[in-house]
Amino acid sequence: MDIPEYDIKDIKLAPYGMEKIEWAYRNMPVLRAIERELIDEQPFKGLKISVSVHVEAKTACLARALARGGADVALTGCNPLSTQDDVAAALAESGMHVYTVHGDDEEHYINHLKMALSFGPDIVIDDGGDFAMLLHSDMNYLVPNILGGCEETTTGVHRLEILKKQNQLAYPVVAVNDARCKHLFDNRFGTGQSVWTAIMATTNLVVAGKTVVVAGFGMCGRGVAMRAKGLGAKVVVTEIDPVKACEAIMEGYDVMTMDQAAVVGDVFVTVTGCKDVIVGRHFNLMKDGAICCNAGHFDCEVNVAQLKGIAVDESELRKNVIGYKLSNGNTICILAEGRLVNLAAGDGHPVEIMDMSFALQAQSARYIASQPQKLPIDVYQTPEVIDNRVAEILLETKRISIDKLTDEQYRYVNSWDF
Repeated sequence: MDIPEYDIKDIKLAPYGMEKIEWAYRNMPVLRAIERELIDEQPFKGLKISVSVHVEAKTACLARALARGGADVALTGCNPLSTQDDVAAALAESGMHVYTVHGDDEEHYINHLKMALSFGPDIVIDDGGDFAMLLHSDMNYLVPNILGGCEETTTGVHRLEILKKQNQLAYPVVAVNDARCKHLFDNRFGTGQSVWTAIMATTNLVVAGKTVVVAGFGMCGRGVAMRAKGLGAKVVVTEIDPVKACEAIMEGYDVMTMDQAAVVGDVFVTVTGCKDVIVGRHFNLMKDGAICCNAGHFDCEVNVAQLKGIAVDESELRKNVIGYKLSNGNTICILAEGRLVNLAAGDGHPVEIMDMSFALQAQSARYIASQPQKLPIDVYQTPEVIDNRVAEILLETKRISIDKLTDEQYRYVNSWDF
């Protein structure tokens, strides 16, 4: 494949993208601290890193930190609707290899992924597993040169664990998603706030007084439900896990099946990592004007194809809002085509939240690069020292001190003989 230096919408958009990047950068003190270490150490000198992420200002700061740590970086998107073309232009103008355009169709999207991998990476940073999909199929010839990868999402880690169980995992991967400083904050507080920021900005409707149905009560679902409750909504949770369903009940939410919830919900948010969570029969049960959106990684949780199949008419009601009129006269509103609503119809997670997540990514990549020998093929947890370091830096930036164990306390909690 003949690879250009970059393939973006318009390089002239760069100044606008740089403004966004600099705003994010000034509000990411943890990543800035890690970046200073990378600049001093140059752990990525001579290495190529391919990155598939939501291309916007915060991920741009991660890409720049890797480059300033010595890496030659190729960047592409992990969702066709989450790319911000001005940010892509700013990175391309700075000399980075960037391959992504907002609104890419499936063919161009895959082609851009392949461009970023044809770069010949030593390390891959993945968000959702699209790189992993290619590296375990069409582009597996690149695997021998890969030292390791980092995976950002619950969905991606789940798929890598499946490959591991089937003895098909091709290279070592650090499950950044499972780090405490990732899933406790990014998944819960990041998703919770960014989903509702996007929904409210897209619809300009009030949340208070509405019945919100949250499908899935993992960390992301907890965050979405918590914020909906805080905004004054009545929250219904749907689940397949009986323990998580009990948790939702104990936290004060109603729990029911999607068939039951479809009748009462005003706003539906899917956060499961599965497919066909909301399908044809559910749309027929919904109220006129019901709003459906997805906060899971892939656009298969709300089955928009089935909705189109039963609709008698469709129209754009507002930017990022398509209304599908059913034969019963009701209109169902789909936000952002059923893709990740917080990124396809918003700016994604708050800057300070992603500061922690991308500090973890940068350090995990450094961990892979620093190994004297290539790690054995496995799915690794983020080393605890990396997790703790991110939290420590954040506390330092806030000038907050915490207690430490005395020697006697340490012996007490680390011994069975009291």
